[in-house]
Amino acid sequence: MTNSAIKELFDLSGRVALVTGGGPHLGKAFAESLSELGATVYIASRRSEVCEETANELNKRGLKVHSETVDARDEASVRSLVERIVEKSGTLDIAVANAGGHQTRSHPPHGKISEFVSSFEMNTLATYITAQEAAKIMIPKKRGAIITLGSIAAQLAMDPRTYNKEFLRSGAPYISAKAGVLNLTRALAAEFGPHGITVNCISPGQVPNDETNKEMVEKFRNMNALHRTGLAEDVKGAVALLASDAGKWITGQEIRVDGGWSIW
Repeated sequence: MTNSAIKELFDLSGRVALVTGGGPHLGKAFAESLSELGATVYIASRRSEVCEETANELNKRGLKVHSETVDARDEASVRSLVERIVEKSGTLDIAVANAGGHQTRSHPPHGKISEFVSSFEMNTLATYITAQEAAKIMIPKKRGAIITLGSIAAQLAMDPRTYNKEFLRSGAPYISAKAGVLNLTRALAAEFGPHGITVNCISPGQVPNDETNKEMVEKFRNMNALHRTGLAEDVKGAVALLASDAGKWITGQEIRVDGGWSIW
């Protein structure tokens, strides 16, 4: 295979992508990667102003990124978003179900049930809704790529001793919800595979943002095998593979982007 043929495998020119939760941090990195490969990308979240800021920044580089508003936990909101994308761009080829997060402030045996339910809504339910609405557009074309956002917490419990008391750590609700996302990915891959649609999961490790406690950032750095801090840009290669023809025979799989955290 020639160098040009390899490049063509990753070429997303003419394709249309959706990234939920696509304003800051990992969502921005996903949008950046897909648009750098030629895709027209729609980023959407409840915080429309953040998405608009990110879209403007990437547009200044000549990338095709549009901002939208969506509540990924709400079926009607996601359906409306997908309809707008198809109306504007004619199709939807790639969906990155990145919306999620955690608000765990209580832990067993005194964990709040409301936090458990909220975590599943933010992560597992939002992923399910996004995948279903995207698949409805992809199935008639017999082609598409759906990418979910897991976490190393999907298969690993987090040791509470790792975190200082001030750090808002991932707890049982988030860990359970991300485990749900991972197995949901496999279930959807089985459902959508006959229609030519791949479904895969990217599971990042600890990727601090600007607000992360500096003591914890250093601890995270020392706990992974590469002994360096995870960056949002580290997920760009994984999404490029799974969204493009380079990954067209990969489905139902998890790619951990964690610096080797999970090998211990």
